[in-house]
Amino acid sequence: MTKTILLILFDVLVSVAGQLTLKRGMMEVGKIDAAFFSNPLAGIWRMFTTTPLVLLGLAMYGVGAFIWLIVLSRANLSYAYPMIALTYVLVPLAAWLFLNEPAIPPLRWAGMALIIVGVALVAQS
Repeated sequence: MTKTILLILFDVLVSVAGQLTLKRGMMEVGKIDAAFFSNPLAGIWRMFTTTPLVLLGLAMYGVGAFIWLIVLSRANLSYAYPMIALTYVLVPLAAWLFLNEPAIPPLRWAGMALIIVGVALVAQS
């Protein structure tokens, strides 16, 4: 089971990296507004050609999906899936640390602490 937990954690880290990469890429693309919907094909083209970060982030999701398939072949879904909630903790922390997003408010810290406790309980089962 230790290898499975390591695979789950690797999947979580790839997901976090993918989210950060997508966000950084979209920061370069700019805000999606009403003009995007007036010509969606041009908007989509802009998303994928302004910076390679968007494609890299999507590729990370592909890697994560592949890792997840390996996890599913080894573990019960009821065990593995709740551990993915760690992304709800690590993405805000990473965004704060690496993307200079605003400080995380106390109530959000409390929620993230509850998620960690929940994941720890699932891991012990």
